[in-house]
Amino acid sequence: MKRAVSISIGSSRRDKSVEINLLGQQVRIERIGTDGDMDKAAALFGQLDGQVDAFGVGGADLAVVVDGKVYPLYSVRPMVRTIRQTPVVDGAGLKNTIESGLAQFLDQHLPGGVRVRRVLITAGADRWGMTTSFTSAGYECLFGDLMFGLGLPIALHSAAAVKRLAALVMPIAGRLPFDWIYPTGEKQEERRPKWEDSYAWASVIAGDVHYIKRHMPSFLAGKVIVTNTTTAEDVELFRRAGAAHLITSTPRFEGRSFGTNMMEAALVAAAGRGRALTKNELAELVGRIHMEPQLQTLN
Repeated sequence: MKRAVSISIGSSRRDKSVEINLLGQQVRIERIGTDGDMDKAAALFGQLDGQVDAFGVGGADLAVVVDGKVYPLYSVRPMVRTIRQTPVVDGAGLKNTIESGLAQFLDQHLPGGVRVRRVLITAGADRWGMTTSFTSAGYECLFGDLMFGLGLPIALHSAAAVKRLAALVMPIAGRLPFDWIYPTGEKQEERRPKWEDSYAWASVIAGDVHYIKRHMPSFLAGKVIVTNTTTAEDVELFRRAGAAHLITSTPRFEGRSFGTNMMEAALVAAAGRGRALTKNELAELVGRIHMEPQLQTLN
């Protein structure tokens, strides 16, 4: 059996392991959280190096990729310093591959489609595939990169603005401690309602699940949530808030949708090439196994 392990600086409360069949191979996928401790994550990578078929970096990205431009996150890189043999991915390749068709998936699978085409994307730079999907589908977009990442009350309204912001800010933000710009460990379970007007304006709330939850109001009546890495508790939270539908960009296994880093690591393990897969290879495999977003009606 192949084995893929995602070591995450997120909360250990979200840990999960399942066995799946992928590309004709049995693959055990495991998510291990370190509650924000990057040194512990690095130690686990070192202990398991050479013993598993692929690693995923969870709860953080090694870099942000905006329209092909790579912006390294230098504070995250030390997490993988102990890896010498096992291929390691952060999910960026798979994320931009499968999320580039999310808006089109909504049009094809959501009952009645989306009549009011307004989307709040919590961070457009971090989800460039999602950004291009909604903009190309004619959505009016509100990008919350400055709001959710830096706490600044400034919304962006175009992909071009997101690109300009990334070019200006990411060389600096990429050197900040990661937990300054993204919730890690137990902070992922905290909720501080904020930006209520932006949530209310949008018919679709899209982006990273922790960003969405961190500032979401108590009521999301009729909203469509487009995200990933959801637990059963997350699904229930959205249901209680009144959200109508939940779309996760990767499949659900035993009530859980895993992060793209986990699923990309699973594909690397199943492919058996002993290295990370190229963008074209990922696209070919995703097409072969018909990996696509999943729709869940909540209310």
